[in-house]
Amino acid sequence: MAEEHYDLIVIGAGPGGYVAAIRAAQLGMRVACVEKDRSLGGTCLNVGCIPSKALLDSSERYHQAKTGLAAHGIVIENVALDLPTMMSRKAAVVKVLTKGVAGLFRKNKVEWIKGAARIDGPGRVNVIGAEPRAIGAEKILIAAGSAPIALPGLPFDGERVITSTEALSLPRVPERLLVVGGGAIGLEMGSVWSRLGSSVLVVEMLDRLVPGTDLEMAMALQKILAKQGLQFRLGTKVSGAQPRNGRLAVTLSSPDGETEEECDVMLVAVGRRPYTEGLGLEKAGVRLDERERIAVDEQFRTSVEGIFAIGDVIAGPMLAHKAQEEGIAAVERMAGLAGHVNYDAIPNVVYTWPELASVGATEEEAKRRGHRVRVGSFPFLANGRARCMNETEGSVKVVADADDDRILGIHILGPDASDLIAEAAVAMEFSASAEDIARSVHAHPTLAEALKEAALAVDRRAIHI
Repeated sequence: MAEEHYDLIVIGAGPGGYVAAIRAAQLGMRVACVEKDRSLGGTCLNVGCIPSKALLDSSERYHQAKTGLAAHGIVIENVALDLPTMMSRKAAVVKVLTKGVAGLFRKNKVEWIKGAARIDGPGRVNVIGAEPRAIGAEKILIAAGSAPIALPGLPFDGERVITSTEALSLPRVPERLLVVGGGAIGLEMGSVWSRLGSSVLVVEMLDRLVPGTDLEMAMALQKILAKQGLQFRLGTKVSGAQPRNGRLAVTLSSPDGETEEECDVMLVAVGRRPYTEGLGLEKAGVRLDERERIAVDEQFRTSVEGIFAIGDVIAGPMLAHKAQEEGIAAVERMAGLAGHVNYDAIPNVVYTWPELASVGATEEEAKRRGHRVRVGSFPFLANGRARCMNETEGSVKVVADADDDRILGIHILGPDASDLIAEAAVAMEFSASAEDIARSVHAHPTLAEALKEAALAVDRRAIHI
């Protein structure tokens, strides 16, 4: 059978891959998207961003029903957890959205090829699956995503030592959950199971949570989560684990020595590695960097003509929206358009409650880059809408250049921070100053007024504090 030919073959149907495929089709390309899993959407949609947020929302409602509504004059008795129903709802959300991606493929005439892709040289891809086939294209875009990193000597077993995938579908609430890794995934899943009744201990090798975020905000988040019941062991690493009496005995090492903790389940969330094995990259001559990521230039071109890469397999934060923007930019560049990604304006969110959202440089980063900075902060405690919601923990922090007032970074710890950060991202995309936000009219009463007040505070003229 003759090799079927396309303008573009996309390897991987996660957020970066499926968005790139659709945009390429909009630009008139004949596109095939090869995906090894049974459904579209990748890790994010199937076992990542979407199901975790479904559980975060459900668990927060349960927690509020138990403890948070009395202050509003709403008394609910005999609140009970129906975990199977909660899990079914999560699965239904995922199913609707994966079907939606399949519908978008049909609408845009993107061919979904099921199987594992292996590059067999420039312009050639072998698909290994139930129906093996060879396909060709002028261009290949690798968007294969990433996989969880295991602890040395402690492989995942799916029951006691688990990844975030299994943490999304535990059959029962563990009495004791040990989370290894104090980043976004660890804190989010720890929050879910803590709200549902588990005793949660978070172990982090560094001396702080959520590395890469603003230190002041990370410390504030830790205090809030500790009040919610999460326990923390910072500057500590896991050096071993052994089954014992139906549980897991975990050895923790710190500068103070070794201790032991028992748990029912240990969630390992210490990061992810680019998924590059089995793609035939070495044979094709695609160069990797020192961290086993695919090396690309500013146009997302690899070392091999006609092969491109985006998302988790290349350098940068492993974020779904980063991959999406790269996918669009890459195919627009292929089509001769001016595709662009502003890496200084990519928001990052930790979906605990309250949420921690950031865009741009932290105060520490800005100073390391040589900026003289001015910082404005405003607490939600002084925000009228936050008071009405009874959600007053956290604050907004604006980091601006002291010389020209240009916004260098904005950090929000508080209710609905994941939505509030969009204004900050737009401001940074257009190189706004703190004065620009301070002079923009914000509706009253809204949470967004806290951002305006923080921008005013850069010039020491906040009104409501």
